[in-house]
Amino acid sequence: MNIIASMAGNVWKITVAEGDKVSAGQDVVILESMKMEIPISADSEGEVEEIIVSEGDFVSDGDVILKLK
Repeated sequence: MNIIASMAGNVWKITVAEGDKVSAGQDVVILESMKMEIPISADSEGEVEEIIVSEGDFVSDGDVILKLK
């Protein structure tokens, strides 16, 4: 399952690492846009398979941020 950006912004903080188990609703990445912090949450539980972005990267709405298995 892919976790996608819900809006454009800079990746301010990644709160998980590859191999971490996450639960539904858990924040996995925090975006910064227009001086606001926007948390991106996992839609379902799983294990972080791959983190696609790095802190400081710019993402657009709909970009894949990370993959869960």
